[in-house]
Parts: sequence; C-alpha cells; structure tokens
Amino acid sequence: MSHEVPAGTRDLTGDTGADIPTVRAGVRALLCAHDGSSLSSAQDALDLIGQAWSHEAELVILPAQRLDPDFFALSTGIAGEFMSKFVNYGVRLTVVGDISARLESSDALRDFVHESNRGRQVWFVDDLDELDSRLTG
Repeated sequence: MSHEVPAGTRDLTGDTGADIPTVRAGVRALLCAHDGSSLSSAQDALDLIGQAWSHEAELVILPAQRLDPDFFALSTGIAGEFMSKFVNYGVRLTVVGDISARLESSDALRDFVHESNRGRQVWFVDDLDELDSRLTG
C-alpha cells in the first residue's frame, strides 16, 4: 500500500518513539503510545494518518486517554472532524480504553459510539482483546 502523506503532517511519537507498527489479526496497524501528546484537532488526525501510511498501516489503534476531553463533548465538533479525516483518507481508527463513565453521562455520546461500532471504519473498544475479536469476527 502506497499513499502520499498529507502535506504538513508531523510525527506524533515525540521523544519516546513508543508508537509501534504491529499486526493484529492479520491487519497492519499503528499502535499509539499511551503517553503521547493529547489529540484534539483535524491536524492531529492527519498527522496520525501520515504516520500510519509511513508504516503501511491500515488501522490506527489509539488509547482513549490520548484524546482531549473535549473530543467526548460532541457539541464541540472535535470528534466528528477528527474521525472524518480517517474516513476520508481510508484509514481505520480504533479508540481503545474504558470510556464507560463518559458514556453514562451522555446519551448523545453513547449513541455516537454505538453507531460508530456498527460500521467498519471507526470503533471504540475496551481493550486490545476486544479489538482482536472484532477484527477476526
């Protein structure tokens, strides 16, 4: 798979270099570090997409804790803007981690996550085992 990296992208691994290319259930993926920078913009999404392409990954696995808290406040529009970049560029996104407290406090977010999980482009899962199960299912 060869793609042109979106213009103006930057490497989000920082000094840790902890984002790692991997294969999960036969799918090439970029597993993002837990301790990387907070992500909150369309540019952050493009940076991750560029990084995924540089590793020929078709899936970005992103810890939920990396997302800015405003991502989960749907009225900000951050989630829609962020996720639309992944859809538009054809890179799958999986947000991994426990977001149950956020879901309990927002019917809109719960519906949003439910609808996302019905598709194949963006998923929210509790852990990597759940991701592997979905990838093989």
